[in-house]
Amino acid sequence: MTVLTAINSVYGIWMNLRTTFLHAIRATLFSSKVRAGKHVVPNTANGDGQWFGYKGWNFVRAINIGLENYYKADIPTATIDKYAAEARLLRGWFYADKVSKFGDAPWVDRELNVDAEELYAARTPRLEVMDNVLADLNFAVANLPENWKDGNAPGRLNRWCALLVKARVCLFEGTWRKYHGLPNADVWIQEAANASKEVMDKSPYRLYSTGNPNRDYNAFHQVLDLAGNPEVMYWRKYKLGVFTNHALSYHSDYNGGATKSAVEDYLCTDGLPITLSPLYKGDAKIEDVFENRDLRLRQTVLHPEDKNIYRYDQGDALSYPRLPNQEGGRKSETGYHIIKVYNVNDLLGKAFNTAEMPAIILRFAEALLIYAEAKAELGTITQEDLDLTINKLRDRVGMPHLDLANVPVDPRYTADGVSSLLVEIRRERRVELFMEGFRYDDLRRWKQGKKLEIPSLGIRWDDAAKARYPKANVKSTLVNGIPYIDVYQGTDWANPVFDENKHYFWPIPLSDLAQNPNIGQNPGW
Repeated sequence: MTVLTAINSVYGIWMNLRTTFLHAIRATLFSSKVRAGKHVVPNTANGDGQWFGYKGWNFVRAINIGLENYYKADIPTATIDKYAAEARLLRGWFYADKVSKFGDAPWVDRELNVDAEELYAARTPRLEVMDNVLADLNFAVANLPENWKDGNAPGRLNRWCALLVKARVCLFEGTWRKYHGLPNADVWIQEAANASKEVMDKSPYRLYSTGNPNRDYNAFHQVLDLAGNPEVMYWRKYKLGVFTNHALSYHSDYNGGATKSAVEDYLCTDGLPITLSPLYKGDAKIEDVFENRDLRLRQTVLHPEDKNIYRYDQGDALSYPRLPNQEGGRKSETGYHIIKVYNVNDLLGKAFNTAEMPAIILRFAEALLIYAEAKAELGTITQEDLDLTINKLRDRVGMPHLDLANVPVDPRYTADGVSSLLVEIRRERRVELFMEGFRYDDLRRWKQGKKLEIPSLGIRWDDAAKARYPKANVKSTLVNGIPYIDVYQGTDWANPVFDENKHYFWPIPLSDLAQNPNIGQNPGW
């Protein structure tokens, strides 16, 4: 076997691994146990956030083997650098994910043998690991091509993707350091601002818009082929007979629904939160919730009148929403059916695990949100910055601009300890990136884990609702004297808790501690 053949073989290993890894870290699903703070130290590693295992250090090992051998090939160094850059981007991204979940992590950048000292060493301190992560990301930015000449087909990370990954990682690390008391926070936040601004100014990507504010926000989340989409920078393709998923089967069979908390965060059409706007119609019935609201709400949660537009009923002739124990149709635990990524064409006539719905890993809108947040955190944001970011997202759905000189003060968030401007930028992030896998990590990096103690409530559950939804089997709780569906009442996940002393990190599995006690357990576990 030639050296180049060996390198290509190794390259193929991590090429196959990376798509699984990227999809996992992009859409990490944590269980009801984690949501409720009822998780315990696991005996063995498993799940997307695991310490070791398939998505663990063998991924790094494959990359390190490749990097140790790439430059032995008798081909131009510039050619090798492109593939080394792809590998280092993935390694840096991997480590950033591990640090975000576990804190300190064993930095390994070479192939290890069975007698390697690193196998029994303590974890590398977070600050050192993240310096290495930044070096990997910077190498990727410097050496990846701007275009692989593939027409934005899935599977290749270009320089612009590397910049967005860098911006995402640096924003997480910078804000984590700021709110958790670690050094050099502003250095990382500035790196996030610089990287996202370069994507905004120089990349070929832009927000997807056809001029239709009623559909443009969720339209590209409901197609099977994203090649050529101007907003989608990196995506995972699925194809029947090659590689498929069951995401929409879960959407159909286990649609918990959006929560009251999330729905209430959408602004009214005057740009004010529901606590301040005279346009808010309340929630006496579900149709009222959508009146005079940001159009992203109706493109995220199913309005009863839109079931035919999305063919949500698939011809069942039933009214929606539908709640547990009602006869027929699709059910939602909260009453707020999620419609954002629903694609009936990927469900009809398909068996379980044969769906082809693509996974969007990176999209341009995130760059706008990162830049706005970074500049606000640095205290250097201007109205021009808002117009280039938050207000472009609002333009797509016909919402009023955020005015730096007149930022609304939502009384629900005055106790968060941040400016009203940051409150609005964080709100925009929650709304724009709903159900795209960011919220849990956002709350942890902002040191707002206590928000996970907010009960998972649904639609109003008064006498009118009981009459409208006959035979529904739900429980309710009172909020300011008004009953709302309480999803977890009576279950092990009722009364969620978030222990500030331990829940910002995940526990190290007992089996791994037994193999190497020097790893050490995270605080509080």
